[in-house]
Amino acid sequence: MSITLKLKTLSVALAVAAAGLASAPALAQKTTLKLGWTTADGATDPYAIGARAFKEEVEKRSGGRIEVQLFPNRQLGDEKDMLEGMRFGTVDAGIITNAVIANVEPSFQLNDMPFLYANEAQAHKVLDGPVGEQLAKKLAAKGVYLLGFMEGGFRNMINNRKPVTEPADVTGVKYRVMQNPVFIDMFSSLGGSAVPMAWGETFTAVQQGTIDGLEIPIAVINANKYNEVTKYLSLTNHTYSAIGLLVSKRSFDKLPDDLKKIVREAGTAATAAQRKTSGENVQKLVADLKAKGMQVNEIKDAGAFRKSVKPVYDKFRSSIGPELMDQALKAVQ
Repeated sequence: MSITLKLKTLSVALAVAAAGLASAPALAQKTTLKLGWTTADGATDPYAIGARAFKEEVEKRSGGRIEVQLFPNRQLGDEKDMLEGMRFGTVDAGIITNAVIANVEPSFQLNDMPFLYANEAQAHKVLDGPVGEQLAKKLAAKGVYLLGFMEGGFRNMINNRKPVTEPADVTGVKYRVMQNPVFIDMFSSLGGSAVPMAWGETFTAVQQGTIDGLEIPIAVINANKYNEVTKYLSLTNHTYSAIGLLVSKRSFDKLPDDLKKIVREAGTAATAAQRKTSGENVQKLVADLKAKGMQVNEIKDAGAFRKSVKPVYDKFRSSIGPELMDQALKAVQ
């Protein structure tokens, strides 16, 4: 072989090698989605269960092309901060309480209407159907995609004053509520003293007696050790706690089409898995909270509570949208 031919062969080999080295980082690159929530990373915390399920489904379905990094305990901020971050593209994803989403898109106030859903199955049917689709479309217009309505469980009242068996028992008791007008008006209509407060301040406020109690899902009571600072747990089941699995439109739109499809499918699968696990946990957790010293009771008559909160439906009908509210009420009848 001539020297010229050898040099040409060597040049080709070097070019091929260089091309291989250049493409290796591209092949090795993966997309990272940072997912945050505000509660603990406990085994029974509904937000944590959902986050882990989403991470597993996304990474499995994408073959490792997407890595989901988890940030519990307000590491990415309170829920309001995370939601705003998703709108601006500075936060990729989060699992956010419905009432906080409603501050951005008022139609989500529908899910916080007191005593709307009789049970979990009824809530799933409505949220997975046309009503849920309309809510998702409205939120997308605000820069955030809804991947699924996960389940926080029904919200109940806990406090250090007295058990709640009828509406009159709420009167005069200071309850922390989310910074959301539906919850403020709900407790005001029941005669309670509603104290809007960020989640990160609530445990200390109960511990120090600044407030008497709060309303909260069973699993969140247990995961965040509220049994250590409150005495009474009343199973009011006043609001079904839908928690949104959300992703920033800006982050999502950067993905290639095949990964967009994977993320959406993973969201649906993770939502179903999270609901199943959370539902199975509730009865065990009630028994566990009793064993830890909480006094647990049921309410006498849900109808009496519904009558007390009717003004809440009247007040928020226009902001939710009359047609959407009527559609939901028809679905639960």
